[in-house]
Amino acid sequence: MGSVPDSSALPAPSQLRVAPLKRGSSIDHLEYVDVSPIIGREYPTASLKEILDAPNADEQLRDLAITICERGVVFFRRAQDDLSIDEQKYITDRLGQLTGRPKENGLHVHPLYNDPNNLPMANGKTDANIYVINSEAQKKLYATMKNRPTNTEPRDLGREWHSDSLFETCPSDFSFLRMESTPPAGGDTLWASGYEIYDRLSPPFRAFFETLTATCAQPVFKSACDAGDYPVMSPRGAPQNVDFEFQPVHPVVRTHPVTGWKSLFAGVGLHVSRINGVSSYEDQMLREYCLRLITRNHDCIARMHWTRGACAIWSNECTLHAATPDTHLVDGVRTGVRASGIGGVPYLDPASTGRREALGLPQY
Repeated sequence: MGSVPDSSALPAPSQLRVAPLKRGSSIDHLEYVDVSPIIGREYPTASLKEILDAPNADEQLRDLAITICERGVVFFRRAQDDLSIDEQKYITDRLGQLTGRPKENGLHVHPLYNDPNNLPMANGKTDANIYVINSEAQKKLYATMKNRPTNTEPRDLGREWHSDSLFETCPSDFSFLRMESTPPAGGDTLWASGYEIYDRLSPPFRAFFETLTATCAQPVFKSACDAGDYPVMSPRGAPQNVDFEFQPVHPVVRTHPVTGWKSLFAGVGLHVSRINGVSSYEDQMLREYCLRLITRNHDCIARMHWTRGACAIWSNECTLHAATPDTHLVDGVRTGVRASGIGGVPYLDPASTGRREALGLPQY
């Protein structure tokens, strides 16, 4: 285990805007397997409840948070049935607190929490910081979304890739999804490494992409609130995330504040409405190229086949993820509960490097 180099023994570059955090050894006792050399780690037997109850809980959570930021996403395969919703929320929030996110930020509140189609959790209650994942209910929640594919059109699964809350001025840092029920087959989730996608760019393209920003407008929230005649939730995990201000400008390439590594961030995905400063044709071409980097490099992807009670925790600051909308083929519905924290305003630090350069790995 652990054949891929990590940052725990590397010095922190002093010139970086935020010094990278070094991982300790508090969770080294946990059995794990890396999903691939590039992205993902699975803990087959670990208990999150036991981590919370440990005398050094904060130390373990901090090391877990840094591991997530280095690996992109971690899976807990053992059913975490003894973990309460409040504990899931606490872990999500604490991961961000222990890794230096703005002190005034907390858990995200979904903008459409007031929508009558917002599903309750299995216990019949709703929680402003918990988003209930349900493959069928989401169709009702976003009924006002334009240009939705119909059942007669071929599916373009490129539409599924996204980073959580990219439509906010301060997007999500950590997200924690626990699957409550799974269909007989299908419903997998995929994560792509933004670190690796950046590293797959040639040096001239990297330099060009680092000059770009993207507008991440999401007008569906305004149309849904107007159609349902209910107020949008505000604020949403940060003082900057208020009202209907769902059109932030984010860097296409960002620096991860925990690792100090560069990641392709706002170049593609469900929430990216356009690349700024280029023509419409160039905008389309650039976003399609970013998507092609994901689809032609499947070694930068970790795939989770869900089992009941399994969990995934990921860093939105260095990954994109996509659900696989195939459960209709087995007449099944998957349901889960997700909490997301809110990080700081994304930035690109010129002194930061790519993951491969930082770890001394070959370019390709």
